[in-house]
Amino acid sequence: MILHDLISLDVLRVLWWFLLGVLLIGFALTDGFDMGVGALTPFVGKTDTERRIAINTIGPVWEGNQVWFILGGGAIFAAWPPLYAVSFSGFYLAMFAILASLILRPVGFKYRSKRDSETWRTCWDWALFVGGAVPALIFGVAVGNVLQGVPFHLTDDLLSVYTGSFFGLLNPFALLAGIVSLTMLLMHGAAWLTVKTEAGSPVATRARAIGSVAGFVAMAGYALAGLWLAFGIDGYHFAAAVPADMPSNPLLTPVDHAGSWLAAYGARPWIIVAPVFGFVGMAMAIRGLKSGGEVSTLLWSKLGIFGVISSVGLTMFPFILPSSTDPKSSLTVWDSSSSQMTLFVMLVAAVIFVPIILAYTAWVYKVLWGKVTEAEITGEGHSY
Repeated sequence: MILHDLISLDVLRVLWWFLLGVLLIGFALTDGFDMGVGALTPFVGKTDTERRIAINTIGPVWEGNQVWFILGGGAIFAAWPPLYAVSFSGFYLAMFAILASLILRPVGFKYRSKRDSETWRTCWDWALFVGGAVPALIFGVAVGNVLQGVPFHLTDDLLSVYTGSFFGLLNPFALLAGIVSLTMLLMHGAAWLTVKTEAGSPVATRARAIGSVAGFVAMAGYALAGLWLAFGIDGYHFAAAVPADMPSNPLLTPVDHAGSWLAAYGARPWIIVAPVFGFVGMAMAIRGLKSGGEVSTLLWSKLGIFGVISSVGLTMFPFILPSSTDPKSSLTVWDSSSSQMTLFVMLVAAVIFVPIILAYTAWVYKVLWGKVTEAEITGEGHSY
């Protein structure tokens, strides 16, 4: 038996659907608070020193946190080539806006304190705001569009043709999803600031106030989005039984665009734990922000983000990119993956390197743990 035959294609497909979710959630849990802090910086810091305190809470870790984003993009490219081709071409301008915004972050970190000019530093503070808020918003808008179906179709030779427009992505439901994403990460960034800044400091106090409001908006928006999915948006389902080991050709899969996405909760009742985690995590994070909690508040915030994101994946499974213009072109776990050999080799690499990344990340956080103080900022020449 060939080594890669030890794990069947259908099992590998599910494993890589799961691992892709792990990578994307890992990105949201780590780089999410970076983006949240960046977006909060002009508001939690009224003086240059206060803004520097906020920036230096993420200064040592933001680059390492972006590893999850890179891994997620690489996993999509290698494990789900049709998903990569359709999403990165159809969402080209949106992706460009995300990357341009993310580029502002390292430049802002490195350059804002190079000149002792209030105008200069204020401009870079707003650049950091853009670098945090814009990606958080657009990621949510993208998820909102995926839930509604993306306007693309596949030709007979599997060439993807995107028929939508950039402004078509900015529809009401997608914007609601974007607001949920943005406010959820603002809450997460605020929770991080409460851990990394001194209790009772102006930065921590403002972070708690803003984070509490953002968390409430995120909870309300998430609930509204669920009702909208239940009563206003048609879901996708297979029109006939589909084998899990079928060829990677979406055109062979019979798909209907009808019914509700929430029918998944009738077929797989256990997935209700995901939205429960989302609501409970956000509610407890808001409570912690109001009551003075620190580490526990951050952990609850992480649970909320985990629940919100995983609820989308579990609700849609096995669909990963539905088509609104040609349902049979929709991409699913069973018909849009790489070969069995490719998925197996990737799995071996993931088993080896992901634990190393986790161990290194844990070590970095342990070494760099502690609060950022005003005395440290004003007396340390190596801080941002």
